[in-house]
Amino acid sequence: MNPLASSSPSKGPGTSRRNSAVAASLLAALLWSSWYIFVLRISPGTAPSAILVYPFLFGGVAYAGWAVAEGHGRAFVQVWREPSAYLRTALLVGMQFSVLASTYLTGPVDTSLLSLIGDVVATPLLVAFVLGQHREQIRSPLFALGLVLSLAGGTMAIAGGRSLATVHGAGWLVVPVVPLTVAWYFLLTALANMQAPTSAVVGQSMLAAGAVSLVLAPTVPGGWAGVASVSADPVFVLLATGLTSFFLAPVLYFAALGRVGLVIPPMLMTGVPVFTLLLSGIVLHLSLPLLALFGIPVVIVGALLTLRAERPERPSTTATTGPMT
Repeated sequence: MNPLASSSPSKGPGTSRRNSAVAASLLAALLWSSWYIFVLRISPGTAPSAILVYPFLFGGVAYAGWAVAEGHGRAFVQVWREPSAYLRTALLVGMQFSVLASTYLTGPVDTSLLSLIGDVVATPLLVAFVLGQHREQIRSPLFALGLVLSLAGGTMAIAGGRSLATVHGAGWLVVPVVPLTVAWYFLLTALANMQAPTSAVVGQSMLAAGAVSLVLAPTVPGGWAGVASVSADPVFVLLATGLTSFFLAPVLYFAALGRVGLVIPPMLMTGVPVFTLLLSGIVLHLSLPLLALFGIPVVIVGALLTLRAERPERPSTTATTGPMT
């Protein structure tokens, strides 16, 4: 039986449930967008290896503490014994390493766009054609138009005024990895959350990914020396990154998935480049390109169209193990 199948498909979640999921998704997008601001504050003085390892560890510790605090310590230990947990860990590590590699090989603008494609395009397609859900809504012209506008607006916000890099050589190897690992990790983790507490599932992935990243640190610029030689101020920034982008943002995102299913929250991740753009102007006082500003209303219109077209299915009662229950 499909764990996400609705017991009464004709009746979607109530308006308040849907609105709370939209709000949680947008807040998660805002927190994820803060990652770029935090990283810019400590670059180039902090090694990429440290930027990779520490947020995983800080986020994982926060998740583990949450699991114990809510009485799910035994479930947290049990997750470590499941082979599927290490597939999710591999996807999470692969996602972060591919994003880092893509940043060096194709540029940060392209990397943001590839991540956006993973959220907005790849995830709904996997839900429709692998899980067999939401096919009617995803195939509707209104949803398709909303998806195109959301992706176009997000692309404008990401690339506004800056040219996308030409991909050469090894860059082509990481181009497909970024969107696929993004989509598969969040999809498989959302499914696992239907069977076990989110704090246990994601906590295991984060801590295991931190350990693997630490072992693989010599393959990243800075290596182990970069991890060991971080000064106090960057450590504080990396702690803030771990608690926001690696802990609170996933908490909100998976809560939204548990409330309205696996299509609406990924579509709202077009908010990440928009929030990044706005934070860059407000916090870093960077000039905002005109094309990027035009992308904001396009994203909003696209999101409204997809929300109007998509009739979310009610998650099964096992989804109530999520963080908002």
